[in-house]
Amino acid sequence: MPRVSEAHRVARRAEIIDAALRCFTRAGYQRTSMADIIAESGLSAGAIYGYFSGKQQLLVAVADHILSDRHTALDTGGVFAGARSPGDVAVGIIRTLTEDLHTFAGGDYGRAILQVWAEATIDPEIRELAQFVIGRLHGAITDALVECAEADPDVLPAGAVDSHTWAAGYAPVVLGVVQGFIVQQSLYDNFDGDAYIAAAVEML
Repeated sequence: MPRVSEAHRVARRAEIIDAALRCFTRAGYQRTSMADIIAESGLSAGAIYGYFSGKQQLLVAVADHILSDRHTALDTGGVFAGARSPGDVAVGIIRTLTEDLHTFAGGDYGRAILQVWAEATIDPEIRELAQFVIGRLHGAITDALVECAEADPDVLPAGAVDSHTWAAGYAPVVLGVVQGFIVQQSLYDNFDGDAYIAAAVEML
């Protein structure tokens, strides 16, 4: 039999992950079965199990895909260009993370991220992935805030020790505003994203 090329294996694996992502987003991890994923993919059971041993391994792959994909977007998208305040930094991340919330059929990244966060509280492997990516994001936010302070020292509050200490302390707050947007956008039918962003800029 002819050997399957590495490019074909990568493409097939990505196809299976996308099918699982659609299922998890649509029905939730707990309510999705391997049969659902097989049907969604249009592949045979043998083709699926040739790449993944089961649903848990697929969720790890989905988590890696979501978290790494979003971090890549932040790395390459010029997110913080022109940022002058913590509010600008938060909004830059929100716009980058949400610009493709509906890029695949059957769900969106916001709901998918919530699925990953939920499983990260009980699955050590997914938790490690989430902590790694969020840690990198925290570092990127800190660096962006330092640049804000260096460009405009008036950003620093009275009594701030230095820009690096201030930035490190503010970064979790900025990250929390971003995470709050994702949670509310995913849970509230009438969520006003523009109003949230405007309030975030004013507050920060």
